[in-house]
Amino acid sequence: MKNIFKNTTLILTLLVIAVSLNLTSCNRSDDEADDLPQEELSNILLKVTDEATPNTPVIYDYQVNSTSNPNVKLVNGHTYNVEVIFKNGDEDATNEIKTAKDEHFLVYNFPNSDIALTRTDDSSSTRGDGKHVGLKTKWVVNTAIKNPAATSTQLILTLYHEPKTVSEASATSGNGVVYGQQSGGETDAQATYNLNN
Repeated sequence: MKNIFKNTTLILTLLVIAVSLNLTSCNRSDDEADDLPQEELSNILLKVTDEATPNTPVIYDYQVNSTSNPNVKLVNGHTYNVEVIFKNGDEDATNEIKTAKDEHFLVYNFPNSDIALTRTDDSSSTRGDGKHVGLKTKWVVNTAIKNPAATSTQLILTLYHEPKTVSEASATSGNGVVYGQQSGGETDAQATYNLNN
């Protein structure tokens, strides 16, 4: 009887140790703590400041999983300073991106606009490879809407996590231009804004 009790106790002890080791191996490491999955984001805001009226920025709030997109008003011939802010409820999640700036990159797609975009990130959002994440940009609006007959005039803003390669180069996108290119990685967040003037 003593052998059965000892064997049962030994088996239970080994089982507890195995379960404990399994639970600790499933915890996220500190390196993964800066992930910003889209399901943790509630809002992606564009803070748009017309250089002609620098004291009156306008905030356009894209709500994740919303059925409607914010309407961003742009005037042809104007220059805008634009900042992207990521929110999780009332909390500003932008610092998580800055903390893990080497793992993030924003791509701006204007498929029906003639907008010249320059990344103006400071060191807090400039990657170790010298590429700017794109949290701060300057837009020179030549033509906000190139084809008024198009069913949608948009900005599609995509945040990538851990892309293998990134480039700040631009390329043709439909009737417009996309700023930034990446290969690999995952989409952390994507927001769509309607453009109008």
